[in-house]
Amino acid sequence: MTVNGTVQSHDVEPRTLLVHYLRDQCGLTGTNIGCDSSSCGACTVHLDGEAVKSCTVLAVQAEGREVTTIEGLAAPDGTLHPMQEAFHTNHALQCGFCTPGMVMAAVSLLDEIPDPTEDEVREGLEGNLCRCTGYHNIVKAVLAAAGGEA
Repeated sequence: MTVNGTVQSHDVEPRTLLVHYLRDQCGLTGTNIGCDSSSCGACTVHLDGEAVKSCTVLAVQAEGREVTTIEGLAAPDGTLHPMQEAFHTNHALQCGFCTPGMVMAAVSLLDEIPDPTEDEVREGLEGNLCRCTGYHNIVKAVLAAAGGEA
């Protein structure tokens, strides 16, 4: 598979989850493991451009496919992706544990709905849980990124 633009090839057990592959074989620890039940979204990555919870995908299912993690969003020179910048500017995080998955889900949401309403943002992110915030600044950040006001 290609992860963040780099071809990765490792032998894995057939039962290895993509989240464990990314963290353990690829060393990409920005993708978090939060619940072991696919309910929190902390492990959200893009698989062929679509947001997926990487704890629900086997690594072997991603063979020959394109995976983007939170580490792959920023430009090669370190410039933050507009969604990352919007999260920073709008104080859309507290402990930061959910942030990588939330950002990945938000980027995917804007790919599908470029100019969402507040309700569409809330609905689009309902599969990602934040245990620290009231979601207000997260929604604000997504709306700012959609409007180019990061």
